[in-house]
Amino acid sequence: MGQPREKKRLPRVMTVPGVISELDDDQANSVASDVPSSIIQDRIIIVANQLPVKAKRRPDNKGWSFSWDDDSLLLQLKDGLPEEMEVLYVGSLKVDVDPSEQDDVSQLLLDRFKCVPAFLPPDILTKFYHGFCKQHLWPLFHYMLPFSANHGGRFYRSLWEAYVAANKIFSQRVIEVINPEDDYVWIHDYHLMVLPTFLRRRFNRLRMGFFLHSPFPSSEIYRTLPVREEILKALLNSDLIGFHTFDYARHFLSCCSRMLGLEYQSKRGYIGLEYYGRTIGIKIMPVGIHMAQIESVLRLADKEWRVGELKQQFEGKTVLLGVDDMDVFKGVNLKLLAMEQMLKQHPKWQGRAVLVQIANPARGRGQDLEEIQAEITASCKRINETFGQPGYEPIVFIDRPVSLSERVAYYSVAECVVVTAVRDGMNLTPYEYIVCRQGVSESESSSESSGSKKSMLVVSEFIGCSPSLSGAIRVNPWNIETTAEAMNEAISMADAEKQLRHEKHYRYVSSHDVAFWSRSFFQDMERTCKDHFRRRCWGIGLSFGFRVVALDPNFRKLSIDHIVSVYLRSKNRAILLDYDGTVMPQTSHNKTPSSEVISIINTLSSDIKNTVFVVSGRGKDNLAQWFSPCKKLGIAAEHGYFMRWSANDNWEVCGQNSEFGWKEIAEPVMKLYTEATDGSSIETKESALVWHHRDADPGFGSSQAKEMLDHLESVLANEPVTVKSGQFIVEVKPQGVSKGVVAEKIFTTMAESGRQADFVLCIGDDRSDEEMFEIISSAISSGVLSSNTSVFACTVGQKPSKAKYYLDDPAEVVNMLESLAEASDPEPFSDTRSEDSI
Repeated sequence: MGQPREKKRLPRVMTVPGVISELDDDQANSVASDVPSSIIQDRIIIVANQLPVKAKRRPDNKGWSFSWDDDSLLLQLKDGLPEEMEVLYVGSLKVDVDPSEQDDVSQLLLDRFKCVPAFLPPDILTKFYHGFCKQHLWPLFHYMLPFSANHGGRFYRSLWEAYVAANKIFSQRVIEVINPEDDYVWIHDYHLMVLPTFLRRRFNRLRMGFFLHSPFPSSEIYRTLPVREEILKALLNSDLIGFHTFDYARHFLSCCSRMLGLEYQSKRGYIGLEYYGRTIGIKIMPVGIHMAQIESVLRLADKEWRVGELKQQFEGKTVLLGVDDMDVFKGVNLKLLAMEQMLKQHPKWQGRAVLVQIANPARGRGQDLEEIQAEITASCKRINETFGQPGYEPIVFIDRPVSLSERVAYYSVAECVVVTAVRDGMNLTPYEYIVCRQGVSESESSSESSGSKKSMLVVSEFIGCSPSLSGAIRVNPWNIETTAEAMNEAISMADAEKQLRHEKHYRYVSSHDVAFWSRSFFQDMERTCKDHFRRRCWGIGLSFGFRVVALDPNFRKLSIDHIVSVYLRSKNRAILLDYDGTVMPQTSHNKTPSSEVISIINTLSSDIKNTVFVVSGRGKDNLAQWFSPCKKLGIAAEHGYFMRWSANDNWEVCGQNSEFGWKEIAEPVMKLYTEATDGSSIETKESALVWHHRDADPGFGSSQAKEMLDHLESVLANEPVTVKSGQFIVEVKPQGVSKGVVAEKIFTTMAESGRQADFVLCIGDDRSDEEMFEIISSAISSGVLSSNTSVFACTVGQKPSKAKYYLDDPAEVVNMLESLAEASDPEPFSDTRSEDSI
C-alpha cells in the first residue's frame, strides 16, 4: 500500500461563538478531487456527539487515561462492517480537557483509538447540548410542544446558532482526516442534523449516511420548529437516511412533501426521494443489541452471588421489572399507578407481586424533571403505605446507577418487564431482557435454567421496538386501567403460551442484532452511492439552502452566447415554446403575458427565417386573444388539438375524431372528486377536461389524483381518449393529440416546403413537453430533420429530462429569448416578397 495522503491540519479549537453567516466562508473550495487516492482500502468515519471512549484523570493528575466504552453502540456496530474496513470515530469527550492539553489528547486518541475528538468551547457546548438539543429538539421530537416558556423549551435563535457552530466544529474535525474519494461517512442522531450540509459543501460526491436514533415526529409537530426547512434540507444532503420504524420514516417523508414538495417512490422495495437529480435512500431498520456482550455479562452474573441473592430476596414473589432513564417521556409514574390499580383490582397479588423500578440517572436537566421525580417519590410512598406488609414492599425503587451485570441479574429473576414510555425512539430494554431469560447455552448453564425459557413483556405502543415484538402485550400507557389488566394478564398467562412468545421473540432478537443492523445500513449506503462518480455534480444555494445537483454528464446549462452564435449562422429556424412555467411563472395568478414577452415573441416571429409556435395546453381563445399583436406567430392550443400557422390562418383540428360523447362519462367522475377534494377544480376545454389540484392539501390532492386516474382509465377504457397526470393535474384528451405530434407536424411541413429546419429550439417545463423533446431524435432518424440540425431541447429547472439543456426559471428563458430577438432580422419582408414575385 502507498503512503496515505497527508492529512490537513486545521486549527484545533474554535474560540469565537458561531454565527450563521460562517456557513458561507467555504463556499468556493468545493473539492471534487481528481487525484486517485493511494489508499485502496475503504474507510468509514463514524460521527456522533460522543466518542465511544471513557476518559479518566490519571491518579497523579498528569494527563488522562482512556479506554473503550464497551456499552457504546458506535463501538458495537463495527461487528457488522466489512472486516478489512478501517473505522475512524469523530465526536466529543464526556470530560473537559484543558485547551493546553487538547493537542496531546487528540494525537493520543488518533494513534491508539483512531478517534478524533471535537472540543467544543464551554459556551457553545452548553447552548448546543443542554440548550438546543435537550431543551428544544429532544422534547419536540418526543411530541412536546413549547406552549409556554416553562413548559418545554422556547426557541431562542442564539441556541440554534450554537447548534450550527457546534456542527461546524464537528465538520472541521471530519475534514481533517477524510479522503473524500474513498471514505464513507456515517452520522448519528439529532445532535448533528445539519452536519451533512457542511460536509456536502466541501465534498460534492462524498458518500454519506445519517441515522436518527430518536423518533421523528408527525409533520404537525415538526412544522412548529422555526428552523424546520434548514434541518430538512441539511438531512437531504445525505445519501441515505435511516429510521427505526416505518412511522418515523413516514413522518419525515410527509414533512418533505408538505414543506419542500418532494414526492417519494418505492423502487423494488427501496424507498427513494428524488432531490435535484439525486436519489436519497430512506432506510427503515430498528437497531438491535450486542448479543456477545450481554451473553458474556450473563455468564459472569450467573457465577456471581448477585443472582442468588436476588432469588433469595424475592423468593415466593412474582417480580415485574422496569428499567428506565429518568426523563419526562419514560412514563415511570404511569407504571406505578398501573401497579397500584392492579393490586386494587386483583387483591390476590397483594403480598405476592413486586414491581422493581430501576431509574438510570437523568441525561438532561430542568424543572420538568424535578416535578416528575417528586411525583414518583410520592407515588412510591403512597402505594407502599397502602399495600405494604411486614416483609413485603410492592414497589422497590432503585435510584442509583446500576451496572450492566447487576441489571442482568434483575432481568434473570423477573417474570415480566414493563415499559410504559409515552414516546421513545427505540428502547432496547425488552431485547436485553429476552436474551437474559434465554440464558447462556445449555452446556455451561445450570439445569434449572432449561425450564425458565419464558419472558413476558408489557410494552407501550409508542416506542420504536414495539412493532418488532409481536408477542408482547401492547398498551396505551395513558390508560392506567388497561395497563394494569395487561400486567395481570402477563403474569397470569399459562407457561406454555409464555414459552411460545419467548421463543418467537428470541429468534428475532438474536438474529437482528446490532451487527445485522449496521451491515444492512452499510450495504444500502454502498448501493445508494454506487454511481456517485459517474455523474456531474455541483453545489448551488447559500447557507442552508445549499444542495448538490447531480446530472448526467451530457445535461448542461444552455449558454446564451453559444445559442446566439448558432442562431446567427442558421437559415431555417423552428422555435417551439411552452407557455405556463416556461415564459410565464407557474406561481403567477395573472396569466396574461407581459408586454415584454409579447414584444420579444413578435420580433422573433416576424423574422422571415423563423417559424415560431407557442405550444400549450391552454384553450385556443385565450391564446389567440393574448397573442393577438403577434400576427406571424403559430399557436398550437390544447396540446395541439387546434393549430394555426399565423393570425390570418384558420384553426385546423388535428385530432382524428370530433366525437365528445366521452365527456358525459368523464365529467361526472371529475365532479365527484372535486366535491370531495377541497381546493380542486375542473377546467373544461373544447377537446379536453382537466382536473386541477394545485390548491388542495398536497398529500390528499395527489392521492385523489392517483385514484381518479385509475377510475377514469377504467370507465373510459373503450373511448378514443388518453388519461394523463401532470404537475397538479389529471387530464383527459383525445388520442393521438400531444405536443410531440405538433412538433413532428411543424418539422414535416417545413421540410416539405423546402425549408428543412437547421436550427431547433424547443423549451418546456412539464411532462407533456418531454414528448416534444422525444420526437426530435426520431425526426432526425427519419430524415425530417437533418443530422446537421443544431438542436436545443431545453427544460426549465434542473431535473431529470430528455432535454440536453436546462435554464433555471422562466426569467432566464425570457432573458435568453430576448438575446435571440436582438440577434433577429425582423424587417426584410418587402425585399423578399419582391424577389419572390420576379
